[in-house]
Amino acid sequence: MSNASTLGHVSPELLKVVERAQREPEGRFHSLAHLLDVPALERAYHRMRKDAAVGVDGVTKEEYGQALEANLQDLHARMKAKRYRHQPIRRVYIPKEQGRTRPIGISAFEDKLVQDAVREVLEAVYEQDFLDCSYGFRPGRSAHDAVRTLDRIVHRGEGSWILEADIVSFFDSIDREELAKMLEIRVADGSLLRLIGKCLHVGVLDGAELSAPETGTAQGSVLSPLLGNVYLHYALDLWFETEVKPRLRGRATLIRYADDFAIGFEHEEDARRVMAVLGKRLARFGLTLHPDKTRLLPFRRPPAGQKSGKGLATFDFLGFTLYWARSRRGRWGMACKTRRASLRRAIQSVTDWCHLHRHLPVREQHAALTRRLRGHFNYFGVSGNFRSLLLLVEAAKRVWYKWLCRRSQRKRLTWERFADLLDQHPLPRPRITVRIWGP
Repeated sequence: MSNASTLGHVSPELLKVVERAQREPEGRFHSLAHLLDVPALERAYHRMRKDAAVGVDGVTKEEYGQALEANLQDLHARMKAKRYRHQPIRRVYIPKEQGRTRPIGISAFEDKLVQDAVREVLEAVYEQDFLDCSYGFRPGRSAHDAVRTLDRIVHRGEGSWILEADIVSFFDSIDREELAKMLEIRVADGSLLRLIGKCLHVGVLDGAELSAPETGTAQGSVLSPLLGNVYLHYALDLWFETEVKPRLRGRATLIRYADDFAIGFEHEEDARRVMAVLGKRLARFGLTLHPDKTRLLPFRRPPAGQKSGKGLATFDFLGFTLYWARSRRGRWGMACKTRRASLRRAIQSVTDWCHLHRHLPVREQHAALTRRLRGHFNYFGVSGNFRSLLLLVEAAKRVWYKWLCRRSQRKRLTWERFADLLDQHPLPRPRITVRIWGP
């Protein structure tokens, strides 16, 4: 949403906000809450996924939509009369590597609508302010674009040193008072700010226990990604662009996707100077760099005569491991493969699914596995990553065979019979879907 032309499907009033935000980068908006009208709530409704997890109310999109007009009118009336109250967020845990979990907050359906309508209004303002270094949860930008930018700076010699950074529990660590100050730089509408506060100061239901965290935004909330981008826009992006880069001897580039970021430097001296102050800068906003996952490493192009990439530095970014490799023409370039932890997690996800659904008809299992694999290919199917995709497909075959064998002890499934089954229900072949660089 970098210009008004990309917002042709929304209200003329919202387009005016976009145009003014572009025209007046220092301007403040005193009247925005009126944009949260019934049509805005209806647009939010149509953006919601049909299969999204339900919150504490247990209401699905289909159920809410059975009396959509009446429900939206009632919700808007409560918002306008300041009687709207955000229900507690239901906390669930999703698995991470090494047996750890990540907490995710799931809002009630009505609260998702309010959050998404607020997000639409804030996005109209802040998309005009956000810098080019920010890629996460922004219209027309993707993780693949971030990796492409990283490849370009490395190719030009501007990534001879890489600062790989990781913020500890970013969304849980956001200082709400600091966030409020940041929002007030551009938003002076008290009604909208109070509504955002209701979305932030909300209870969390973890099983039967209700708590009220004093910091952070709920990870998984519709509004959290945008608020996170606003927070790091002021805490990191602007600081790096306006205060850090002018003081460096060589070129440097920040590439950030939500709270995951890397910085490429032309010179080691600049990299070490920034490494020394980055933690202090983020600490001013209640954020902490992970001591084990934040590191500085050399990433210079190997000399032309070097035969092997063995022993060269690698680093992880957005689920990929980035490393030096030789092309078919013998030239050195940056390549990538699925990060080991990401591949393990994908295999474990397939394993868990096959275990839990082993008694479904084979046709249904095949359709579901096909969707999961193709979804994986859509993200990880980047140039040069065919082998990692193949490892997942082969693992999926073994896992599927294992759990199909557990369905019945009377008629054992041999490898020969399983091969016949795969002929009738073939799993998708690994496929490169995104071109980031040449082979």
